[in-house]
Amino acid sequence: TNLDNLQKERLIKISKTTATLEELASLLNIKYPKVIELFDNSNIMGTNSVSAMVTYIDGVPSYKDYRKYKIKTIDGADDYHTMQEVTERRYSRVLKDNLRKPNLIIADGGKTQVKAIKEVLDKLGITDIDLMGLVKDDKHRTRAIVDSSGNEIPIDKKSNLFLLLEAMQNEVHRFA
Repeated sequence: TNLDNLQKERLIKISKTTATLEELASLLNIKYPKVIELFDNSNIMGTNSVSAMVTYIDGVPSYKDYRKYKIKTIDGADDYHTMQEVTERRYSRVLKDNLRKPNLIIADGGKTQVKAIKEVLDKLGITDIDLMGLVKDDKHRTRAIVDSSGNEIPIDKKSNLFLLLEAMQNEVHRFA
């Protein structure tokens, strides 16, 4: 029946996604990232700064967990401090209200954004969340990932991992 086929397709899709996330975990030498929170900052000509956070569970968007943040303390386009403000607001709330922590935070940006988030996590005493960033080329397309230590790891642009990360990146851009 159609329902059985849909079920099968869904299972295939999920297994592809979880296998892809296992590949990511192995590349970064981390545990399987069941819950991923991905951040992106956006502004219009340096004003009206907002940050978006999208959440993926087993590689599938969890729309009810999406959040938008109006940036309160930063004027102009300052990606580093914007990323610090938004992640500090997010994870101090996670700690205060005992919310579910992600297994992995992905910054839509390279070493600078990863360093910004790492400082916030260290300051909050959070040691059990892994962290990575998406490194862009000059056409603003992902060309590599960067781990929490700032090491760049190239990824094959034809791989499922690349396609999944690109889909996540497009989703956070759309939402922002």
